[in-house]
Amino acid sequence: MPQDFDQLLRNDNMTSPEIDQRNNKESSAVELSLEKQMYSWKENPIWEDHPPDINVTVPKGSLCNLNLKVDVGLPPDAVYNIVTDPDNKRVFKNIKEVKSRKVLVDEGSRQLVEVEQAAIWRFLWLSGTISIHVLVDQNRDDYSMKFKQIKSGFMQRFEGCWKMEPFFVDEELCHPFKPPSLTDYITCTKGKGRIASRLSLEQLIQPAILPPPPISWYLRGIMTKTTEMLITDLLAEAARIRQDSCTSEEKSIEHEQGDPCDIKKRWAMRRKNARLSRTS
Repeated sequence: MPQDFDQLLRNDNMTSPEIDQRNNKESSAVELSLEKQMYSWKENPIWEDHPPDINVTVPKGSLCNLNLKVDVGLPPDAVYNIVTDPDNKRVFKNIKEVKSRKVLVDEGSRQLVEVEQAAIWRFLWLSGTISIHVLVDQNRDDYSMKFKQIKSGFMQRFEGCWKMEPFFVDEELCHPFKPPSLTDYITCTKGKGRIASRLSLEQLIQPAILPPPPISWYLRGIMTKTTEMLITDLLAEAARIRQDSCTSEEKSIEHEQGDPCDIKKRWAMRRKNARLSRTS
């Protein structure tokens, strides 16, 4: 878990105009890059999802340490948009309620956010909710999202890190060469190569009192199942975006409502349509 939360808070000394200017510049660069990347998916949306690779270990004194890896059929910018969206409750079904969300520091591509929410868990025939109150250090520069529990309660430690890395889907187009960088990949595929995301999660949960078996086994099962639910929802949203990118209906209204591959605009459009439908 990062040790620079306090440093990030201390560095929040830029004036609002400076922040706004840098935010606009960085946002434009990201959106332009994402638009180009999504066009490749628009041309070839074929992708096969695979189950996540989950490894659970039990370090000394800890309930469990979970490591996860999975490939997602969208560029890292698009996946990052999904997992950091304040309204992603519509995507992740295990988020029952977002009680509060406060941006403590905004440095353009990096934010420090305090989040309190109620999460749903399911395992076997059991289900329930748990309150989660964490600090989230999210950084678009390296596509990472680090989180750490603020207040100790039932859990003494709850922390981890999500990370998204680019994955060159159409690398065979560069054969016999293996592109060492994104620039080389784009060049050798003439801009047609798709970029996916290799998503990883490292997460540690340690209860205040370590429960004996079989209770500890159930808790490990709950943690694993909850993480699988998150990934299932994420893969479903990625599949929906890929499908949206090539539907004839959205292509016909693209010139009126903007590029459907622009995730931020499409989310705003969906919320606007939802409000209109409720008032009609």
